[in-house]
Amino acid sequence: MNFGKWIVVAFVLFAAFIATLVTVCVRQDISLVRPDYYQEELVHQRKMTLIQNTKTLEVLPVISVAENSLTVSFSDFDKMDKGEIQLLRPSDVKLDRKFSLRAGEKEQQFPLDAWSKGLYRVSMQWSMGGKEFYYERIIVL
Repeated sequence: MNFGKWIVVAFVLFAAFIATLVTVCVRQDISLVRPDYYQEELVHQRKMTLIQNTKTLEVLPVISVAENSLTVSFSDFDKMDKGEIQLLRPSDVKLDRKFSLRAGEKEQQFPLDAWSKGLYRVSMQWSMGGKEFYYERIIVL
């Protein structure tokens, strides 16, 4: 084989490599944090207002993990009108969970027995006294 044929062989191998790389990249599952991620970002200013409301509270909620349960302690649960807590798994949307908070109890527990280990973003949103609040924390199971 002469020198020109090696250039053609190298070009064909390079083109096959690029085609394989593009095929593998296109088939990858790219999971966003939420299915409605872009719409969620549009309401970012509202979320910042809720966080600012939370900073005005004297006592913040305490979110902890112990013995296969998520514990939420908040002394103002009795003043709460309604609320919910969400656990978002950034790496897998299928593992996201949402729970309703009950007014009146100072401490609430949610079982984590069948949950996958890893990083979760815990967000708590509630309303009391006509104002809405938002609190967020990162936990690792």
